[in-house]
Amino acid sequence: MWDACHSMRLKQAKEEAMAEIYQYRMQRDKEFRLKQSKIMGSQSSLSEELEEQTQGQIKELNGSYSKYMENVMNQLLSVVCDVKPEIHMNYRITN
Repeated sequence: MWDACHSMRLKQAKEEAMAEIYQYRMQRDKEFRLKQSKIMGSQSSLSEELEEQTQGQIKELNGSYSKYMENVMNQLLSVVCDVKPEIHMNYRITN
């Protein structure tokens, strides 16, 4: 009788321990997933912030390009089209 009762108590204790282990695992897994989602969420918000900054810089550069392009083209054309015909100083007239 002692062995049967002892055996049943050991079996019940084992089952209770397994249930506690399962509950503990579930709780830790839930905590892990929560931390993981917080980290991933902060990474995605950081990536969105970087994307916004990049788009802002691109718009700023495009604006600068548009603003100065006409001025630069006018300067370039004035240099290229301003032809002053001269005889080079090393040119020798031979007769």
